[in-house]
Amino acid sequence: MKNHFHVFLPAPVPQAQANRAALKSAVFNDKNGNLRFLRSFRMTRLKSVCSKFITLLFLFSLAACQPASTKFTNTPSTQAASTPQAASVPDVPSLLGVKEETLKGLTIQVWHPWFGVEANLFESQAQAFNQTNPYGIIVQSTSQIDYNELFQSVTAVLPTPNRPQVVIGLPEHALAWNADNYVTDLNNYVNDPKYGFSDSDVKDFPSAFWNQDSIGGHRLGLPAERSARFLLYDVTWARQLGFDVAPTTADEFKTQACAAHAALLNDKDRSNDAMGGWLVDAQSMTALSWLTAFGGGALDGNNYRFLTPNNIAAFTFVKELFDAGCAWSLPDSSGAFDAFANRKALFSTASLEDLSDQSRAFSAANNSDEWTVLAFPGTVQSGLIIYGSSYIILNSTAEQQLASWLFVRWMLSSENQAKWVQVTDLFPLRASSLDLLKDYGDSHPQWGAAIALLPSAEIQPQLASWRTVRIMLGDGFDNMFRTELNNQPVVISNQPAAILQQMDTIAHDLAK
Repeated sequence: MKNHFHVFLPAPVPQAQANRAALKSAVFNDKNGNLRFLRSFRMTRLKSVCSKFITLLFLFSLAACQPASTKFTNTPSTQAASTPQAASVPDVPSLLGVKEETLKGLTIQVWHPWFGVEANLFESQAQAFNQTNPYGIIVQSTSQIDYNELFQSVTAVLPTPNRPQVVIGLPEHALAWNADNYVTDLNNYVNDPKYGFSDSDVKDFPSAFWNQDSIGGHRLGLPAERSARFLLYDVTWARQLGFDVAPTTADEFKTQACAAHAALLNDKDRSNDAMGGWLVDAQSMTALSWLTAFGGGALDGNNYRFLTPNNIAAFTFVKELFDAGCAWSLPDSSGAFDAFANRKALFSTASLEDLSDQSRAFSAANNSDEWTVLAFPGTVQSGLIIYGSSYIILNSTAEQQLASWLFVRWMLSSENQAKWVQVTDLFPLRASSLDLLKDYGDSHPQWGAAIALLPSAEIQPQLASWRTVRIMLGDGFDNMFRTELNNQPVVISNQPAAILQQMDTIAHDLAK
């Protein structure tokens, strides 16, 4: 099943009306000079794949993690994940000022964005919590179908008594809601001696997951799902082209991409002459990953700034790669899995949850090539951006907030996280979950390779306006590959500097 979300701004809220007006200014010109609105952003949720996993990939250190070093380490396998019981709490006083007996029979409402398999899993886990938690707390979950509906629905009810106690939304949603003081700061809950996390619990979360929801000394959420966008790399074909090592720099990437293009250009099949190299993908996380790999990004301090030397270098690199034929695009991105599986591209791009579809495409093509995932290679570092939803607790009564916290803490247990990975193919949010995922890892080598890249991962901009600016980023990146804009005026140019300059203007408007 796939879960789509589209950024929008709901009408009923005055601030949302102002944001909607700003969004409508975020446009690029089409080839006729007409305004073209931003495309919708998509996040997919794709299931299951069969391959083989290398356990040693789990043995790495997250150098940028919490103050003490943290490792995602695969230790001897335990039994498959079972339904966890509610965690016992230390026999010490809580600092939250809530008597435990007041939780009995308390109902909390949880709104989530999922449908299909993910919704079924979440609702079954909520029911398991209802049956096993010793406090008598009852969780009632409601699907809002996707992130668009979730944001609209929550924003509309925030000023009313009908708002839910827990929302599983994007970190930028939490920032928007927190502007009106509707979001609970979770620091007191994380640090509570009775109901909170221990130091080892906190260190169990990779820093790229843990830090996204912490800003300005406040914790506005805890990770619920995390994914990333990767380059896919056909290892077998690369070896046949004479490359025994995956590219780690932009120059190495260009060399291999152009070699693949030359191989298709010089074979007997004329239909593939424009193919090979990198199959272009214009999603916002792909664009941000390239910028990061060249030492750039979306921000200068706490403000958006796209027109920088490093960003120009990044966009110029991929634009020249495309102009040279070493990168190419499809009219319909749905064909990307088949194109990569049929050796029409040495490199493609996919999110973590897409890997199962890519694996199935290799099986359908009867292609036994070895393939893996890479971070985006640059001139300064590798580019890998983590994104995903978070558990957000909205302000309510002290009792409801504690009940909400206890549910969220339970959902983040190692056992529940292992189940979540097996259904969604996403990152496990805790290192300790890997103990329960050996069998899964043995059959998912690309998933394991993705986990091994986490030490270099970075987080998205921590701004409420990022939910609209990221769409603009993807749209502008896509414009670079529109050949009909060659030699056009700056206002409709596909040249990197001109596009980045437009991004600065638009981002400034969206951030107001």
